[in-house]
Amino acid sequence: MQITYNAVIRQVEGWWIGWVTEIRGVGSQGETREELIENLRSALGEALEMNRAEAISACQGEYEEISIEL
Repeated sequence: MQITYNAVIRQVEGWWIGWVTEIRGVGSQGETREELIENLRSALGEALEMNRAEAISACQGEYEEISIEL
């Protein structure tokens, strides 16, 4: 299943900056629009991986993973 996230981006003084709207704290910058998008993709992946690891750790034992659709 592929999930799509949204970001707000803008160019400021020669740099591109942006933030993923669904995950607080996931933002990045790049010298080009394409670099920014790749940096956001990387930052989002790392944040999701860390959040997943924290959730599994909080279970403290056996757990079940489920999918939730909106």
